[in-house]
Amino acid sequence: MNSQPEVSKRTRVLADLGLFYAAAIWGSTFFIVKDALAGIDPVMMVAYRFLLAGGVLWVFLKFTGRSILNGLGRAAFLAVILMTLYVTQTIGLKYTTASNSGFITGLFVLFVPIFMRTVFKHKPTVMEVIASIVSLVGLWILTGGMHDINLGDILTLAAAMTYALHVLYSDKYMKAGIDPYVISCQQFLLVGGMSFVGGLIFDLPMAIGSVKVAGVVVFLALLPTLSAFLIQMVAQKITSPLRVSLIFALEPVFAGIFAWTLGGEEFVQHRALGGLFIFLALVISGLPTPGRRKLTPEPE
Repeated sequence: MNSQPEVSKRTRVLADLGLFYAAAIWGSTFFIVKDALAGIDPVMMVAYRFLLAGGVLWVFLKFTGRSILNGLGRAAFLAVILMTLYVTQTIGLKYTTASNSGFITGLFVLFVPIFMRTVFKHKPTVMEVIASIVSLVGLWILTGGMHDINLGDILTLAAAMTYALHVLYSDKYMKAGIDPYVISCQQFLLVGGMSFVGGLIFDLPMAIGSVKVAGVVVFLALLPTLSAFLIQMVAQKITSPLRVSLIFALEPVFAGIFAWTLGGEEFVQHRALGGLFIFLALVISGLPTPGRRKLTPEPE
């Protein structure tokens, strides 16, 4: 992987805050999506949310005079990964529980250092490995682990693997200086288009069952898709992929917070403890590896 550029602490904090926002907004979607699937086909939900997000971003790019054709090959590669992630996760939610989906999706924290080592030939530091393990322990405590493995769980595991690959390849392209707005728009339109064509080929129901479900699709398009993914791409220009994965592991933590507040669910102590472990993993990931010294001070 490419080394991180030298940036100020303030910029790094802003990037982390943006990633926290993305994790929070994604954490709010598990129960929303599961409820909405009663009124829309999962593949068509992916199609509509990404086409709408891509269309909105395309209008913005037209006003700024940027073409969405530049670097289309890289975007197509990322789009295939992203479509696989969302189609498998959304279909999986039809067959498994929201808690199982949350935990299994969070396993991408494990796959990031594995793929860094095997695919990208970049050896994670000792502290990064420890942080990943602590984060996984936190995910297990928070969600209760997996119960009664079924087809939905297997599909969600595939989603976790593609999640890790998307984070790592996004890191590669962002560090190479690709425009995050253009490649995000390209991904959205390609994912939406491929999902829509898939719906036509397999004769899937195109209808949106109710106004409420339509509202969910608009919400998913504008916040968890357009804003969160765009922020992720911008933040990955300066943030390490493993730190991104650890912040994104907070998704089920935020899901619990939303359930305790907006959802009116009872506060559960073991979930709070799991969230504490994940925050601890973030702190550990920022510690220097024992025996290694920073050669240059970080700019203020």
